[in-house]
Amino acid sequence: MRPSAVPQALEPQDLKALIETSLDEDQADDVVAIDLAGKTTIADYMIVASGRNARHIAAMAAKIADRLKQAGVRGVETEGLAQCDWVLVDAGDVIVHLFRPEVRTFYNIEKMWGLDLPRPSTARMSA
Repeated sequence: MRPSAVPQALEPQDLKALIETSLDEDQADDVVAIDLAGKTTIADYMIVASGRNARHIAAMAAKIADRLKQAGVRGVETEGLAQCDWVLVDAGDVIVHLFRPEVRTFYNIEKMWGLDLPRPSTARMSA
């Protein structure tokens, strides 16, 4: 077992807010935050978002990891950067899933937690 990320001065809701701000600044699509408190011990929150393409997803993941490091969060793990179809960022109390839209639709992990998949955003188009 690997140790979980350890935020120095961030409560789970502050960590969630930092990640949501990062995703907003990086123009993530269809961001959904799932409150896991009381449902599982793996994390307090799960954030699911879509990126327009592999490059966008890789950039969002890198910026999240960098912003967490700047905030003093240690032990952040990132998985899936080789293909960038589905990238997971494990920040301990918050787990982030970044998907290409068609991969997100296929796995539909929101449904596992009792939520409906958001309708794909048409506000931002692929470059």
